[in-house]
Amino acid sequence: MSNAPAFHFDGPAGASHVLLFAHGAGAPMDHPWMSGVATGLAATGIRVARFEFPYMAGRRDGGPKRGPDRPAVLLECYRAAVEALRSEAAVIAIGGKSMGGRIATMIADDAGVAGTACFGYPFHPLGRPAQTRTAHLESMRTPTLILQGERDGMGTRADVDGYRLAPAIQLHWLVDGDHSLKPRRASGRSERDNLDEAVAAASAFILGLA
Repeated sequence: MSNAPAFHFDGPAGASHVLLFAHGAGAPMDHPWMSGVATGLAATGIRVARFEFPYMAGRRDGGPKRGPDRPAVLLECYRAAVEALRSEAAVIAIGGKSMGGRIATMIADDAGVAGTACFGYPFHPLGRPAQTRTAHLESMRTPTLILQGERDGMGTRADVDGYRLAPAIQLHWLVDGDHSLKPRRASGRSERDNLDEAVAAASAFILGLA
């Protein structure tokens, strides 16, 4: 499609499973966190397609550093990316980091994808737990895995335990993780431990989709 974003691929061409992987609100698709997760998933045999929303791609082209596009623009961009990848694999999953994962969940049911994998879902804005972003998650039908740090400032374990989420949604909690899944040293866990666990769980989920 002419309005489809440009992709950066990791993993084997011709793989049976592709993950369309979108960035969060503040960092580009080649941020070290995004690259680490993408290459980790690729090492398990998943073809990972990273892309950027228009505002982030504009920064790369020398444009002004501005905040995320309007929701309608983000949704349209993600839908175009899905359509552009239809021929890439038999099984297409979508997801992303934070905002990218949220947008993926908002189009998943209508896009006809096999599943959704979200890393650090922004259940509410930072510091505003009453302003939840969960309405569409209550009736979601697409199999979804949310990988969430237990102390994520946009949705702690205590916060999420009080939400009503659809049966299609699975939660995988990372011990003492923050919004990027990083734990504190006192937890006895390292950032590498949590990221490796998250990648392994996401890979098993994605490769189990049909």
